[in-house]
Amino acid sequence: MAHARRTYRQSMQPPGFVGFTAKYKETDLYVAVDEASFAQALPGFVENRILFYRTQLEKYIEEDPVFRTTLEPHLLPLTAPPLALAMTKAANMAGVGPMAAVAGAFAQFIGRDLLAKVKEVIIENGGDIFLQVKEKIKISVYAGSSPLSNRIALELEPQPHGLGVCTSSGTVGPSLSFGRADAAVIISPSAILADAVATATANRIQTPADLQPAIDFARQIPGVTGALVIKDDKIAAWGQLKLVPV
Repeated sequence: MAHARRTYRQSMQPPGFVGFTAKYKETDLYVAVDEASFAQALPGFVENRILFYRTQLEKYIEEDPVFRTTLEPHLLPLTAPPLALAMTKAANMAGVGPMAAVAGAFAQFIGRDLLAKVKEVIIENGGDIFLQVKEKIKISVYAGSSPLSNRIALELEPQPHGLGVCTSSGTVGPSLSFGRADAAVIISPSAILADAVATATANRIQTPADLQPAIDFARQIPGVTGALVIKDDKIAAWGQLKLVPV
């Protein structure tokens, strides 16, 4: 499968960071690390970690093919790989299938691996982000054809153990969604949970009237600290987030 051009990544590298991409099969990561920690070996390290986790997950799916296809909560044996267990736990909390959390899981697992080598990291995987930084950071919200797209940003405070910021849309991108949200953004200390809940939240939005009920759904899930949803020219938000103009 060809890798889509991800032109939005050109604006994702904060000052003082070095960015690069790492790809294997459908996995396409953008990685930014603090300049002081960057080394030429890091892209190869990330590619190796992608291969490690993909191989682990693909082997598990051979044993449990329903894991890939189910759109509902799933039961796993405790002998399943840690990545699959983490995806399933988050997806079960959100009421979706485990593959709804795969992008956030790869971002977080590889991000934590990288933190053994760098001081600060941002990893983006198809609109799902894991980051651990030392200063405030702004993340622009892309919402397709909505007039609010790229007009607002989330200003996030640094968190000592990292943060997940994940986006799902029913109008943008190839990912499966049963809703028509232009953007459903979820913030959580876990990028895995944020990814699963973003999918479940976006599924609940067909019209602007669904925005507040979707927020009410997201906020009741333990571990979710913020939510932002957009449909057409309407927006709703809740939690530990600050909206600023771009």
